[in-house]
Amino acid sequence: MSKSRQPSRVGELFERFSEPWARARSRMEPEVPQVRRFAHPAVEKDEPRENVAWSLRVAAAWSWRVIVVAVALAIAGWAFSYLTMVFIPILVALLFAVLLDPVNRFLQRKLRFPRSLGAAISLLFGLGVVFGLLSAASTQILAQFGDLAFKVSEGIDRLMAWLSEGPLKLNATAVEQYIDTLSSEITSFLQSNGSQLASGALSVTMSLGNVVTGFLIAMFVLFFFLKDGRRIWLWVVRLLPQAARLPIHESAIRGWITLGAYARTQILVAAIDAIGIGLGAWLLGVPLALPIAVLVFVGSFIPIVGAIVTGAIAVIVALVDQGINVAALMLVVILLVQQIESNLLQPWLMSNAVSLHPVAVLLAVTAGSYLFSIPGALFSVPIVAFVNTSMLYLHGYDKFPQLASDVDRPGGPPGTLDQQVLATYDVNVQRTDPMTSTLDHENVVSEDSGIDLKAGPEAIQPVDLDTADSSQPTADPADN
Repeated sequence: MSKSRQPSRVGELFERFSEPWARARSRMEPEVPQVRRFAHPAVEKDEPRENVAWSLRVAAAWSWRVIVVAVALAIAGWAFSYLTMVFIPILVALLFAVLLDPVNRFLQRKLRFPRSLGAAISLLFGLGVVFGLLSAASTQILAQFGDLAFKVSEGIDRLMAWLSEGPLKLNATAVEQYIDTLSSEITSFLQSNGSQLASGALSVTMSLGNVVTGFLIAMFVLFFFLKDGRRIWLWVVRLLPQAARLPIHESAIRGWITLGAYARTQILVAAIDAIGIGLGAWLLGVPLALPIAVLVFVGSFIPIVGAIVTGAIAVIVALVDQGINVAALMLVVILLVQQIESNLLQPWLMSNAVSLHPVAVLLAVTAGSYLFSIPGALFSVPIVAFVNTSMLYLHGYDKFPQLASDVDRPGGPPGTLDQQVLATYDVNVQRTDPMTSTLDHENVVSEDSGIDLKAGPEAIQPVDLDTADSSQPTADPADN
């Protein structure tokens, strides 16, 4: 009997001691997570758009907008490539208008010149500076061209002597035969391709005609930019919706000031480059020092690329005229001037004028030159600078906050945009309702300017665009 009851007592003891241990183990083991899906009533809809993830909707919105902008830029570039005879003279006129604007404003506001006379004098002043530099450079080229050609002939003779008597020890007769063969091949090529060369000469003549035509268009447009630049801009502004006029106008003023600062700073940097390299060429006895300086001045308007090309031309002239030693010294002078410009002048002068990183400048020049050749390289950085400053303002970052209270700024005093736009209309123009073709006599209040447009535009007192910068009182910066 005792033997039959003993296994049960052992089992009871085992269960008694194992039960706490089992409870401890159950507490130590992690619970299996229960994943449940909660149906949100605002999300669970039949509309497919409501079931698309927010990140995907944002990506899609960005994608189609980027595609639209890219297509618009492609169409604008395509139109520009086919209408270069129109756009390039306009861009040239804009660049010169920025440079001559201080002179024009001084003549019209300080000396009280009429707008037409002030614009004409400003235009003649700009042409005098440009043609003066070109005349001085061409005179030097014509005076020293014969000596330089003679030096080229001497350099070729020295090269022939070095090939035959130098380390290469080439046979002089074989070298002369090779040169004769090369000259005969060139002559036969010219004779066999006379028609192609004639067509090429005709195309060059047509290109020269296009240059002359473009120059005349640029000068014509420049005169009216100086005379009626603000009226032309206000005509563009009044084509915009009422709500977009003030932001676009203010952003364009900032872009215009940035463009002027860039142009003036680039002129200063180009002048320093030209003086440094021209003075170095003159001290080394390199001929055509003044034309080289003028070429460096013009080439410096194309960032990075222009300095390399013009510097290479200066080294080649020194090599032809003075030999390899002087050419090496000329290269040292060019590198020294370029280092001073890129590491000292450009960061110091351009930091306040244009807020563009050097990588952005390099990419802009590369893309512009690839798409539109020399005009693209010349105008790419100014356009990028203008767009950068304008877009910063439209996004709420004003690079020139002092313009909010400057009555003498370009574009007219703050708070007078509506009056300036009204002044561009003819005196006989009446405001009408296009839906009913009747005069609008209702009281319309402009939220941007706080001006009551009662019975058409006569409630707004138009300003004189010729004296608006000096005659209007200072407006509250909050109006902008």
